[in-house]
Amino acid sequence: MAAPEFEVIVIGSGFGGLCAGVRLKQAGIDNFVILEKDKDFGGTWWVNTYPGCAVDIPSHLYSFSFAPNARWTRRFAGQDELLAYTRSVVRDFGLAPHLRLGTAFDGAQFDEEGGYWLVRTSAGALTTRSVISAPGALSRAAMPALPGLDGFAGASFHSSRWDHAVDLRGKRVAVIGNGASAIQFIPRIAPLVAQLDVYQRTPQWIMPRPDRMIGPRERALLARVAPLRLAYRALNYLLYESRAPLFLYTPRLLALPQWVARRHLARQIADPLLRRQLTPAYKMGCKRVLMANDFYPALTRPNVQLVTDSISQVGASAIATAGGAERAADVIIFATGFEVERVLNAVDVRGRAGKRMFADSLEAYKGCTVAGFPNYFTIVGPNTGLGHSSMIYMIEAAVNYAVDAIKTIRARKLLSVEVKEEAQRAWNDKLRRRLRGGVWSSGCKNWYLDGQGRNYAIWPGFTFAYRWATRRFDSENYTLR
Repeated sequence: MAAPEFEVIVIGSGFGGLCAGVRLKQAGIDNFVILEKDKDFGGTWWVNTYPGCAVDIPSHLYSFSFAPNARWTRRFAGQDELLAYTRSVVRDFGLAPHLRLGTAFDGAQFDEEGGYWLVRTSAGALTTRSVISAPGALSRAAMPALPGLDGFAGASFHSSRWDHAVDLRGKRVAVIGNGASAIQFIPRIAPLVAQLDVYQRTPQWIMPRPDRMIGPRERALLARVAPLRLAYRALNYLLYESRAPLFLYTPRLLALPQWVARRHLARQIADPLLRRQLTPAYKMGCKRVLMANDFYPALTRPNVQLVTDSISQVGASAIATAGGAERAADVIIFATGFEVERVLNAVDVRGRAGKRMFADSLEAYKGCTVAGFPNYFTIVGPNTGLGHSSMIYMIEAAVNYAVDAIKTIRARKLLSVEVKEEAQRAWNDKLRRRLRGGVWSSGCKNWYLDGQGRNYAIWPGFTFAYRWATRRFDSENYTLR
């Protein structure tokens, strides 16, 4: 039988896919392609173009350790700078020839005899020895099934697919949701529209956003003095890493940041009724903690109304709520988040004996490999998400682990490596024990929990603990063929 066409196929061209491409090239592996379903690369930062789109982790931390950028103009960079950063990574590391844009990943089947994957794409079938899957956790928009939405006569779109052809000036706009994206774009569109109704299901914990400009002199100094740049990155890392114990080990200490958030709310919202509507009733950290300085003031504008009643019906030009009110709307913008759980099993991936990936449970070994699926590596897989620090750190750790496994396959001339079921079980049993008592399971509804109430998303600990766990490919926990 002929050898597979590629040594590695990488799925996705966001930070995970680009990191995989760089590390593969640095390992001397050039026979790979990066599949991207969209017409251009960049993942989240190419897709999300809504007004005010920006990162919520310091820019110097939200970048690869092997590609430091001293030219960030803000402490929390905007979408344009982040997309430009991905452009520089592709250019500086020669990834352009490996990109296949406009090529969607449609599924895969493992060939047990040959020890390779048959990958189905929108451009045809490909074969590869290994797969690195990095589609991004926030890549599938969640759209609520609202009665009557099909009959709405105006424009409607999800914030992650912002329709820039829709002119919002002078329009009556309904924003459904008040999460991480909404609190960024609402202050930008509020001055433009005639009326803005913000439909809130659950209030969010919102902290002050310590953003600032990074001036040209400071940028030049960081560019010239590498130790200073490293120290600045390390300081940011330690600052954000210090938040992990609050969510996992000592949730009682959350009283202090909750006080800061309440004080932030009280300073910006004078109306006691509005302040009460915006005060969360759940423990901080159970949902994603947000940061904003201009969201609360936007809600106090005379043309902005916070609506806390649930939506009962969407009409041709209005939205009716359970309380009996009907509010006119020309445009509906959905800020309803993402189907993170479905991203993991949205595509039909079949391993040994036709087993479908994540069909029964959202569990993996070190978030990277799954028993029954040889040579298949997931980046930002189950229980590798964070609520306190930069996902780029976790992405690099997972990619290094996957590439080390692929190097082992090459060096030992193996057909496949597959994690043992007992190793996967022991890993997940340990995760479950560590997640008990964490703030994520304290009672609120969040996307960290699956349909059975199990936390499939969050890494229960420090990021450096995950980096240590994935520091090398532990072949002793794998079946080598």
